[in-house]
Amino acid sequence: MKDQNSRRKFIQHSTLAAAGLTITNNLIAKPFSTFTADLSSAETINFGLIGCNGMGFTDLRAHLKLPNVNCVALADVDQRVLDKRSAEVNELTGKTPETYTDYRKLLDNKDVDAVIIGTPDHWHCLILIDACKAGKHVYVEKPLGNSVEECNLMAAAAKKYDSIVQVGQWQRSGGHYGNAIRFVQSGKLGKIRLVKCWAYQGWMKPLSPKPDTTAPEGVDYTMWLGPAPERPFNENRFHFNFRWFWDYAGGLMTDWGVHEIDIALFAMKATAPKSILASGGKFAYPNDPSETPDTLQTVFEYDDFNLLWEHATGIDGGNYGRTEGIAFIGNKGTLVLNRGGWEVIPETEELDGKSIDKVERMPLQKATGDAIGNHAQSFVDAIRSSDKSKLNCPIEAGRIAAVNAHMGNIAFKTGRKIYWDEAKSEFKDDKEANKLLRANYNNGWKLPVV
Repeated sequence: MKDQNSRRKFIQHSTLAAAGLTITNNLIAKPFSTFTADLSSAETINFGLIGCNGMGFTDLRAHLKLPNVNCVALADVDQRVLDKRSAEVNELTGKTPETYTDYRKLLDNKDVDAVIIGTPDHWHCLILIDACKAGKHVYVEKPLGNSVEECNLMAAAAKKYDSIVQVGQWQRSGGHYGNAIRFVQSGKLGKIRLVKCWAYQGWMKPLSPKPDTTAPEGVDYTMWLGPAPERPFNENRFHFNFRWFWDYAGGLMTDWGVHEIDIALFAMKATAPKSILASGGKFAYPNDPSETPDTLQTVFEYDDFNLLWEHATGIDGGNYGRTEGIAFIGNKGTLVLNRGGWEVIPETEELDGKSIDKVERMPLQKATGDAIGNHAQSFVDAIRSSDKSKLNCPIEAGRIAAVNAHMGNIAFKTGRKIYWDEAKSEFKDDKEANKLLRANYNNGWKLPVV
C-alpha cells in the first residue's frame, strides 16, 4: 500500500512539474484539478486488465487510445485468452505486458496504477476490494456486483481506501444522453408519471444443450468458479453465456438493465424504490439450458412515478420501434432515448378546432462521438487530477443502478410484490427476499470484510 500510494503521489507531482509548479500551501488550498486541467497527458498511467474477454478488452482498447496510457499486465484464467490478448496489446502498443493466471499476482505488481475488471459478475466484488486494498484505482464493468450486499461492500471499500472507481455504465458519457437528461429535467414534458426502460434482443437465440466435460486445456476452472457453487464444467456456462445463470450473474436485468435504469434514475433524481413487482419466465425458449428469464416485466414504484423495465430475447419489436431504450412519459409529451439518439413526441389538445402540441416536437437528435472513449477519458482525468468529480459514473452511481436491478430479480424470484425499507436497507417483513440480498460464497472463498 505504501509503495502504491507513493506512485499515486509521483503521478500528481510529475503532472505539476510538467507545468513548472510545486506543491505549496497555497496550491493545496485550491482544487488540484485547477492546475491540471490542461495537463492530462503529462505522466504515464500503467493499466492492468483482469478478465480479458469481451468488454474488458474493449475497455482496455479505449484507454490505450489516450495519451500516455500504457498496459503493463493482463490476468485471465484462460491461457488461450491471455496469449491472444497479449499479442494484441503488443500489436497496439509495441510492448508485451506481463501475464498472470491469478489476479492477485497482478495486484502485487507495483508498476500497475489502475486495473480494469472485465470478469464475470460473481468475481467483481473480490477483485475490486482487493484492488482497492492494493492501492489501485479501478474501472469495473457493470453490474457493479452480483448481489446487493456485494455492491454495498464495494462502495464502502472504495471510500475507505480512497480509490478512484469508475463503473462501466458508459451511456453516461454519451453527449446525447446528457442533452436528453437536461430536457427531461427542464420540466417541458410536464409531470412525468411513468418511465419505461427496455431491451429487446432479437440476436439472442436459444442455447443448445451441451454435456458436462472437463475444462479446456489451459483453463483454470477452479479459479474461474471462485466463490460460485462448485459444478462440472459446461461450455454453456462459460465465457459470454455466464450471464444467463444465477450462480454468476442476473440475466438481461443486470446485463442491459443497469445501463437503462441508470439513465432513468439519474434523470429522475431517484435512488431507491418503495416497492417492486416482477413477472416473467422462460417463455421464448422454455427448454434451453439457461436459467434467467428470457421474458420479464418489472414495475418499480418510486415516490411520484413508476418505472417499468421489460426485456425479451429472440425478438426486436421493442417500444417505439426501438430494440432498446428509455421513454420518459409526461403530461405534455414523451421523450424517447436510446443509443441512437432521442426525440420528443408531444401530447396534443384541441384548441379552436385545431390540434395543438403541448410541447415542441423534437425530431431525432442523433448520437455523435465516442461514448466509451469519453468514459475512459473521464477515468484517466480523475486519476491524473486526483479529482473524483471528474468521473462520469462513480461507484455510488453504479451501486444504485445495480441494487435496483438486483431488486427486480429478487421480486421475480419471490413471485410477489416486495416492499423496500430504505432506512433499514432491507425488505419489509420478508425473510425470503432479504436472504436474496446477501452474497453466497463457496469453495473456501469468503466475503470480504471492509
